[in-house]
Amino acid sequence: MTILQALTALNEIGHASQTLFVVDENDKMVGTLTDGDIRRSLIAGNPIDAPVSSVMHTEFQFVKEAEWDVRKLKSLRKLNILFIPILDEERHIVGVCNLMKYKNILPIDAVLMAGGKGERLRPLTERTPKPLLPVGEKAIIDFNIDNLAYYGVKNISVTVNYLKEQLEEHFAEERNGIQVRCVREPRFLGTIGSLRFVEKFENDTILVMNSDLFTNIDLEDFYLQFVETGADMSAAAIPYSVSVPYGIFNVNEETITGLTEKPTYNYYANAGIYLIKREMLDLIPADTFFNATDLIELLISQKKRVVRFPIHGYWIDIGNKDEYAKAQDIVRHL
Repeated sequence: MTILQALTALNEIGHASQTLFVVDENDKMVGTLTDGDIRRSLIAGNPIDAPVSSVMHTEFQFVKEAEWDVRKLKSLRKLNILFIPILDEERHIVGVCNLMKYKNILPIDAVLMAGGKGERLRPLTERTPKPLLPVGEKAIIDFNIDNLAYYGVKNISVTVNYLKEQLEEHFAEERNGIQVRCVREPRFLGTIGSLRFVEKFENDTILVMNSDLFTNIDLEDFYLQFVETGADMSAAAIPYSVSVPYGIFNVNEETITGLTEKPTYNYYANAGIYLIKREMLDLIPADTFFNATDLIELLISQKKRVVRFPIHGYWIDIGNKDEYAKAQDIVRHL
């Protein structure tokens, strides 16, 4: 193609990227071309009917389909490179990462637990499952679905039990181009036991979370830490401080060895969001009440690597009316 034909193609794109990918006669990618490249070429005196090969960049950024690189996508986004070609082993374009739409494309499957009764929120949950209670203009669970979609997660399942028909109807149609799958839990199986009923996973890393959380956790950093630490399971954690309004004795049996005046103790609390290697899910017993904390303890007992990921942002477990009101207040300021 000529530079003029490339200009016509750029004009037809009509969005902010203004970038073309150039392929050869075998559809192998050989370069990139922007309106700035063409402008500089014309100013330099090159004819408008010259081939695009004379002005294209042959050293371009891409990701390999077979070797997905989340950190590379993160670094390219910081360089404001927002459209990255996905190439197969023969350099054919098999997709494009649109970092104007997605923060990243994480190679994970997600399972949201939505089977609980929400008893502490009654009477609000007598006829509506807690994940479908509105926070602002959206259901609680939809904030989590939308956040997963923002990080490029495509394979999402929701385990349902209490008032399951409402959740199944809610996800009957696609959301953000994603068909959320509802998985029926035959009876209450704890916070992770129902994972055994998810028939198929596409990726080797599984994100599991409670569906009634209201949080802006950075899933990109969560995933990168999980991979780089070689963890078998990572649990998101929130800082939790306890202030004691009294002077506390340090003792050795009956002897006072010191005194700490009004101390504050800092802890990390379980946030109910986990990344797990898919092979670890085989340790979850079939058709048995089993919590995520049971899996953590089991993995630790087997000398597996379990790490924590601190959440630097907001996190609310909408388990009672006070927390529900707090989430409503936060969403008004987002």
